[in-house]
Amino acid sequence: MIGYGFMGAAHSVGWRQAPRVFDLPDDVEMAVVVGRNADAVADAAARWGWAEAATDWREVIARDDIDIVDIVTPGDSHAEIAIAALGEGKHVLCEKPLANTVDEAEAMAEAAERAVADGIRSMVGFTYRRVPAVTLMHDLIARGLIGEVRQVRAAYRQDWLVDPDVPLAWRLQKEHAGSGALGDIGAHIIDMTQFVTGLDVTAISGTVDTIVKQRPILAERAGLGGTASHEYGEVTVDDVAVFTGRLANGALTSFEATRFATGRKNSLTIEVSGERGALAFDLERLNELRHYDRTAPAELQGFTDILVTEPEHPYVSAWWPAGHMLGYEHGFSHQVVDFVTAIVQGTDPDPSFAEGLRVQRVLAAVEDSAANDSAWVRVDDAVPARA
Repeated sequence: MIGYGFMGAAHSVGWRQAPRVFDLPDDVEMAVVVGRNADAVADAAARWGWAEAATDWREVIARDDIDIVDIVTPGDSHAEIAIAALGEGKHVLCEKPLANTVDEAEAMAEAAERAVADGIRSMVGFTYRRVPAVTLMHDLIARGLIGEVRQVRAAYRQDWLVDPDVPLAWRLQKEHAGSGALGDIGAHIIDMTQFVTGLDVTAISGTVDTIVKQRPILAERAGLGGTASHEYGEVTVDDVAVFTGRLANGALTSFEATRFATGRKNSLTIEVSGERGALAFDLERLNELRHYDRTAPAELQGFTDILVTEPEHPYVSAWWPAGHMLGYEHGFSHQVVDFVTAIVQGTDPDPSFAEGLRVQRVLAAVEDSAANDSAWVRVDDAVPARA
């Protein structure tokens, strides 16, 4: 695993738990975690269960005893690491968004396609697909439960940047993150919409805004210790993105990605309205899926809660007795299960780098539209944003 921050911790939990809970088709060894700071990455290895720590990712991906490379670094290094790892014959799991630009994502998708000829697989870490309720939502829509999709409303709201004294970090710098709320959490709702409906976003009209344009630089970055300094740096990404999309069947969908939704810590919601009913999911109630059946008798109509904790539900049978809840971390175990199974069986894991590229094109279309007074932009015609 290359990288060891927040996502590194989450991925480590997935790699450690999956072989102990699920019957994987092959053994998995957590061999080595890589980071630039030797002491910090050694601490991460000890804490999260990696056998070794290293500081040179190029040396690690060249090792004969490494089969899989898991990339959890900032977006500006995804393309370089993934393409190099695929070239070394390693299977690659890469965190979302796939890259910082369409050009980078295209290069990654092309490298992944070439690698398939040698039996090398790759996957993007859109982990919320693996929340059982979201997987169930996809399955029920594909089964025709709500009929033709007519409208979608998707939002991802957080509030961790409301305080203007929150320090400048890599997620707030375009050269490292590519974009702000749009790419970081907007990518999730774009992918989730396309995943659960089975329909691509084909056109976009949107706007983005940066609410706090300067933030304090941590003193440690200026060599002064760990407190805030009097130096400020520019925030070069968006804080909020609001956009409308057109799906392949003509249905409209609304999207909101924001880090300024005061009081919302990690609120991801999606509601899909169809001709025969609707389905709704809320990450803050992640063991539930809400269903509305328009064909039911009038006196019985209304949203009902499905408790997604039964053995018949996706992934659930491997865990606890019926009715016992799962949490945020379980999706990372499910991701490992699906990725390792695809590698061993020689099948294409999902979502592919090609699907990650599709999300990247939608992100570019939002930025293109925002730069042109929210004009409608066809996703395939979007001018790629340059990092």
